[in-house]
Amino acid sequence: MAKVTGIGGVFFKAKDPEALKQWYVDHLGFSLESWGGVIFDWKAGGAAQSARGMTVWHLADADGDWFEPSRSPLMINYRVDDLTELLAQLKAAGIEPVKGPDEEFNGLFAWVMDPEGNKVELWEPRES
Repeated sequence: MAKVTGIGGVFFKAKDPEALKQWYVDHLGFSLESWGGVIFDWKAGGAAQSARGMTVWHLADADGDWFEPSRSPLMINYRVDDLTELLAQLKAAGIEPVKGPDEEFNGLFAWVMDPEGNKVELWEPRES
């Protein structure tokens, strides 16, 4: 039987797409392609992002509080190469985490809000 083998992209609507793209470029280091999107190459991500990796897919209870303080029905997890440094950069720009950093069995996590109220999960994978 044919099956899904992974997540090929994440797409969501924005009130001001150009401004929101620029926030992700300025604060999370996204590199936009000429067509306006981003390609994340796991193999090119540095020491913490070896060629080995995974993407998690999970559903949240519609009445739960996992995504709070966001009211958005989605939350995206972004792999990062150095969570401590990224949080310092965000703090310097006036962006405080809503939670974290937290150490879990599979790495370090922190959460911030983007300008449109989406909760963003930042994850530095544990080196294997």
